Amino acid sequence: MSNDKYASIRLGNQMCFPLYACSKEIVRRYKPFLDELKLTYTQYIAMMVLWERKSVTVKELGEELLLDSGTLTPLLKKLEAKGYVVRERMKSDERNLCVKVTSDGEALQEKALEIPKQMKGCVTLDPEEASLLCSLLQKIMNGFEENKPR
Repeated sequence: MSNDKYASIRLGNQMCFPLYACSKEIVRRYKPFLDELKLTYTQYIAMMVLWERKSVTVKELGEELLLDSGTLTPLLKKLEAKGYVVRERMKSDERNLCVKVTSDGEALQEKALEIPKQMKGCVTLDPEEASLLCSLLQKIMNGFEENKPR
């Protein structure tokens, strides 16, 4: 059937499905490594931002991770309960909540160093392919940002 009017809605012809399935599988592969740190994947990516920046507003963190406050607030409360972050009102503007990594949170960074190495064993791309994939995905994300509904 070369003239299949439904070809555009066949699962095998979609870019979205392999992206979805791959993303889901990669997060699943992270799980055993993150379980050792007692972190979820979302907590892990939040900690990555905090390890790099040390202190961010909740709004900045949400923008960087593409998470809304309904997802971020419980996540940060759990990280705070574990002693990895503290949340404080900003002195300059008390409407803004700031999240800071603690010394225990910093110590966790050392344990997390092995995770990227462990994950390389789960993904069958050479470094050039991985770099190309990352840049193509970033290009897609940038396109979404440029064409954001107002």
